[in-house]
Amino acid sequence: MSELRFVRMGFGAEAVEYQEAWDEQRRVHTARFLDEVPDTCLLLEHPPVYTAGRRTADSERPLDGTPVIDVDRGGKITWHGPGQLVGYPIQKLPRPVDVVAHVRRLEEALIRTCAEFGLETSRVEGRSGVWILGDTKDPAERSSALGGLSLDFDPRLTDEEFDPRLNGPEYAPSNAGQRREDRKIAAIGIRVAKGVTMHGFALNVNPDNAWFDRIIPCGIRDAGVASLAGELGRDVTIAEVLPVAEKHLGDILANADLKPRVVERTPA
Repeated sequence: MSELRFVRMGFGAEAVEYQEAWDEQRRVHTARFLDEVPDTCLLLEHPPVYTAGRRTADSERPLDGTPVIDVDRGGKITWHGPGQLVGYPIQKLPRPVDVVAHVRRLEEALIRTCAEFGLETSRVEGRSGVWILGDTKDPAERSSALGGLSLDFDPRLTDEEFDPRLNGPEYAPSNAGQRREDRKIAAIGIRVAKGVTMHGFALNVNPDNAWFDRIIPCGIRDAGVASLAGELGRDVTIAEVLPVAEKHLGDILANADLKPRVVERTPA
């Protein structure tokens, strides 16, 4: 069991600019590497900003040239802004670091956070983050859905160059719930340097998810985004979610049995 401290950097009117938070991450990262501070999780909201991980393709960025901050985390492009709880766990892990295990711990903490609000979430194989699973994967069945947006046919399934941003709201990531598709409620993107983690997660509590419609969120064209408030059909605030997230992050991260990644060696 290790110590994990939480630092609430700023929310609402005191939301933290991305560059300021990134600078603070690097400062704490150095201090954690030197064992000057315990494992630390920075929690905050950002003003609206797009950030792009190392694998982001040019075709996934905003079409109108909206500025994007390129960062040194994994993953692709995403949006941060009001109504989204952002967490940057800066944790020292045994080397060689098991990155996948760290991501799974973050996912588990967020899955438990959502469950405490009565929302069932899950993982999707091959895709990081926390998801709400669609109730059908059959495009024909999906097109006959009542009470929501429908697709008579889905060109995303056959056209690799299809761009949902150019083809109306029925393809918008923010409307995935109406289409009964898989939708991501929490994104995860991390970096590990010198055995210490950086970056982390973004949990959509009550944001304006239309911000995601200007990009290809996380580079995924056949799914969308969701929020706690939207899925529950009621107002949910950052203030409500914050202590619940802290509890589950503390339970998972501080009590984890941390082990180095198993390296398979090929016999000479």
